[in-house]
Amino acid sequence: MNAPLKIAYSPCPNDTFVFDAWAHGRVPGAPALDVTFADIDITNGMAERGEFDVLKVSYAVLPWVLDDYALLPCGGALGRGCGPLVLTRESAEAGDPASLRGKTVAVPSERSTAYLLFRLWAAAEVPGGVGDVVVLPFHEIMPAVRDGKVDAGLVIHEARFTYQDYGLHRLADMGEHWEATTGLPIPLGAIIAKRSLGAERLRELAEAARTSVRMAWDDPEVSRPYVLEHAQEMDPAVADRHIGLYVNEFTADLGEDGYAAVRGLLTRAAAEGLVPPLGPDALAFA
Repeated sequence: MNAPLKIAYSPCPNDTFVFDAWAHGRVPGAPALDVTFADIDITNGMAERGEFDVLKVSYAVLPWVLDDYALLPCGGALGRGCGPLVLTRESAEAGDPASLRGKTVAVPSERSTAYLLFRLWAAAEVPGGVGDVVVLPFHEIMPAVRDGKVDAGLVIHEARFTYQDYGLHRLADMGEHWEATTGLPIPLGAIIAKRSLGAERLRELAEAARTSVRMAWDDPEVSRPYVLEHAQEMDPAVADRHIGLYVNEFTADLGEDGYAAVRGLLTRAAAEGLVPPLGPDALAFA
């Protein structure tokens, strides 16, 4: 028998919801998985080092890894109204990008899609640019802003629903800026698999991911124990909102708009010198 595929994805509700059926052997004919949980900053590094067969990574890291990994056309996170937020302590700064000039900003990863969207937004909206950027695990960012350790924080995931609990205020929504300037959905997290697995196996993996998503939609209660087990004491209602926002039609199939969003993000970023340019067939799937 083939050894289980080594896969790494985050403990966030959208990932555990998507992969529940597959990880627990309920997807007919799908290869077995050996699952490792890791935050996106960790999985981005794993991809750059060529570790693991399948990984959930930031779209922003693709230009560095697509020689060895293929982008699967499903299983990831894109959407509308789900972009990263810039938060501050001061309500007076809300809606005023210029207030970020020269300020220290905490971000979840310099190779994250959130940071790429932030860089594109800041280049257009923050005259003179921001000051220092510090990388923190995403769950530490809101406390750091609240406690005055940094001036602002770039947050992702369920922080969209919980930042007010920390007494924080939304300065800007990176997704709103992206959608207003492109009309495209917001590309956040991608599923990639090693090209060395071969075209046939890559197609099998894509079908397994797609089936796992559909099975979770068909009976959401089946995945609930797995989701809540790994949701870091998250309120179940917040977990449900998280899933509702990040698991959508693009998770089942990137489709034309999804691929356009990914190309658009990485092309814009390359034009700004933020990532290496993509080759013409870099996003092609087996």
